[in-house]
Amino acid sequence: MNRITLAAAVLNQTPLDWDGNQQRILAAIRHARAAQVGLLCLPELCITGYGCEDAFHGPDVVVQAERVLLELLPETHGLVVCLGLPRLHHRALFNCVAVVADGRVLGCVAKQHLAGDGIHYEPRWFKPWHEGSAATTWIGGVEVPFGDLLFALGPQAQDSIRFGFEICEDAWVAQRPGARLAAHGADVILNPSASHFAFGKLAVRHRFVTEGSRAYGCAYVYANLLGNEAGRAIYDGGALIAAGGAIVAQGGRLGFSAWDLTTATVDIASARSAQARSASFSPALGEHPGLVQATHAWPAARVATSPAIPASAWEASPTLKEEEFTRAETLALFDYLRKSWAQGFVVSLSGGCDSTAVVSLIGLMVRRALAELGEAEFRVRLAHVAGLDQASDAAALTARLLTTVYQGTANSSQTTRAAAQQVAAAIGATHRDLEVDGFVRGYTEAVGRALGRVPTWEQDDLALQNIQARARAPGVWMIANLENKLLLATSNRSEAAVGYATMDGDTCGGLSPIAGIDKAFLRQWLAWLERHGPLGLGPIPALACVTTQSSTPELRPLAAAQHSEGDLMPFPILDRIERLAIRDKLPPRDILAQLVVEHPQHPRARLSAWIRHFTTLWCRNQWKRERFAPAFHLDDENLDPKTWCRFPILSGGFRRELGEMDP
Repeated sequence: MNRITLAAAVLNQTPLDWDGNQQRILAAIRHARAAQVGLLCLPELCITGYGCEDAFHGPDVVVQAERVLLELLPETHGLVVCLGLPRLHHRALFNCVAVVADGRVLGCVAKQHLAGDGIHYEPRWFKPWHEGSAATTWIGGVEVPFGDLLFALGPQAQDSIRFGFEICEDAWVAQRPGARLAAHGADVILNPSASHFAFGKLAVRHRFVTEGSRAYGCAYVYANLLGNEAGRAIYDGGALIAAGGAIVAQGGRLGFSAWDLTTATVDIASARSAQARSASFSPALGEHPGLVQATHAWPAARVATSPAIPASAWEASPTLKEEEFTRAETLALFDYLRKSWAQGFVVSLSGGCDSTAVVSLIGLMVRRALAELGEAEFRVRLAHVAGLDQASDAAALTARLLTTVYQGTANSSQTTRAAAQQVAAAIGATHRDLEVDGFVRGYTEAVGRALGRVPTWEQDDLALQNIQARARAPGVWMIANLENKLLLATSNRSEAAVGYATMDGDTCGGLSPIAGIDKAFLRQWLAWLERHGPLGLGPIPALACVTTQSSTPELRPLAAAQHSEGDLMPFPILDRIERLAIRDKLPPRDILAQLVVEHPQHPRARLSAWIRHFTTLWCRNQWKRERFAPAFHLDDENLDPKTWCRFPILSGGFRRELGEMDP
């Protein structure tokens, strides 16, 4: 056996969606068979979904997963398929991959290194398997090998192809299982993953895939999940196949397909010869303790291979972060919409940066989905949305799916009112104008009567600001309820860091799509969208009515000329302090020393005051971050206490550390 066609599938799965997950797996298997694939790798935990959370503790999840696996067996005749699922062994749960061929389970490999930091919480549910240990388990009444396994399949022993696994995190650690598999003659290493999207992460994946194929002298296959699987994490797909230290096939990323297949035909004999010539290769002299040998007739390998170049030109863009942000957010919003069965979105559109960014992303979501799926499939995916069949084009579809609401008070300017109308018109939203000043006056007067005094700006500035934001919530919630749509919150990461957001005001919503993105980048992205826009979709020039404004919440009287950075500090400096304090865990004195070097245009005393202001507000407002609606995970150093950054609600406030900052 000299050549074999390998394949990696990416799947847009949903936790505990047994039938839907099975259908997408079946589609990938059938497509692989038609492409004469010999060995197909599917993503980690693809049967159950990766994000089942504490549902993994329920014993029926393991039962249902095995049932789906057994139902898939008849589809595996003539090829080898690797399927992810949880398995119980000796009263412990393991994250596993079942290797299936010719209608039978050949063995089950358990993950050795669990992801337990950042967004990942695998040690809560699973146990790590010990290297070099092998046992057996019962699947469908048949006893099969289980644990740390190496497979050797072929018509005869001397013609067999050997393959083993690094399951996601296994490839991200120093002591990778692949080295041991290679020493025992592995021709192919498969990596079924659930690797979430984050800015800059693709380059790391490329390195461990290419280096794995080079150092181990084998072909390396990486498969991943795709889309917004469970609510917060976004999976970008991006299947990879490498051989000889180079990527030979690469799948698309952040697409709207329910599944996708990437294939490559590799020369096994050539790789073996190259490894034999390597002076540094040190083979294991004994046999692998978990060797599984089975008879299997590999199909004739086809010659065609998926392109090794980037799947889309946007991945070579000089504005890659803007492109990735656009595609990750729009895919996540589309999946959230269809998986939550909502009838669309409602956004309180203030005419400012944050709400404009959210509304723009929804408009881009519609255009991207139509371009990639086509009109017919678009309607199939959102078939639960009433009246969608009556919308004839992108503008009509957007109008059906998106309602925007401008909620004015006495402190609202004509500038933001006009900007909200222009943005809504440019995006194609159904726009509403809702005056809430009467509600604000009613609350203020009622509270004044209860207190026996009239609240004033001189004495009650913060309370009078907040009541305006909170008075907007009931009306926009009511509109969302009446239309059965999902209300989106519009708070960003920078404001979340210092609590510059009104609870039960602008934080209202069932989903907070930009809470993981800092304000400075949002401004940069909007300016890019105004002038350039994502490749294939183009710019939205009407956004100039927003990008030319300075950021203001418009909660004080217009004569006060309120500006967000005046209330806080310049957003780039706020974001820098946040990274140094929260990501890097530096004390205030070290942050000050660094900022003095980086920002010599600002006096030391001012930088010190900003650090003090940030630290005080950060500690005071953890309770707000605990209450934020679910946010998309886009940056591997975000502030979400449920996925990345845990901090005590009550603390000492770094008072001693702040005292040490200045001499």
